[in-house]
Amino acid sequence: MTAPTPTPPKVSAAEQSITAQIGGVLFRHRGWLPIVFLGIPLVMPGSTSLFRWEVGLALIVIGEAIRLAGVAAAGPVTRRRSRNVQRLVTYGIFAWARNPLYIGNFFIWMGFVAISGVLWFLPIAVLLFAVEYELIVRYEEGVLESIFGREYLEYKNRTPRWIPRIPRGEQAVGEYHWGEAFRSEISTFLQYAVLLLAFWIKSQVMGDGATFWSFGFVKRF
Repeated sequence: MTAPTPTPPKVSAAEQSITAQIGGVLFRHRGWLPIVFLGIPLVMPGSTSLFRWEVGLALIVIGEAIRLAGVAAAGPVTRRRSRNVQRLVTYGIFAWARNPLYIGNFFIWMGFVAISGVLWFLPIAVLLFAVEYELIVRYEEGVLESIFGREYLEYKNRTPRWIPRIPRGEQAVGEYHWGEAFRSEISTFLQYAVLLLAFWIKSQVMGDGATFWSFGFVKRF
């Protein structure tokens, strides 16, 4: 007896668009993006200060809090590199915006740029993020539309892509796995520590350390 031919997965028109196809390539290689965001500020000369460290650390904390809220709600579902998504997460922080982990990344990367003191790179970093993640999100949205159809389109229509908005009407509920979220972020926390140490060493080598570590106040911004 011949086994039945499996039905090919449905592919939405959104997933087949040119922007989504480009975004798919970027999605599969998105791990390289932080090298640009963090490598340039790390090697280029810049003038930092205590105030810039305070601003940068605040942005990093805000960004990581957003990431943790997203991971706690969705777990590894939000961090796949494949097209295989088992469920659509619409509760918690995902009811405020559709891409909380990317929003968190934005704050974190801008925080490291602020710490570096390479402020001319800040608008370039914003532009790079906007272009890269706009394309990646187009791909992800196409995939979710292919998999979940009307359910995703309804969620998409009521929830903003980037700018958070207070949820309206009755909201979905679900479980939060904070312990799992913190465990999954341990490697990320270690990366933060290494990067902060690298930026501190850079400030000492370039002579910025004497400006604010010795006096404990902002001499220049």
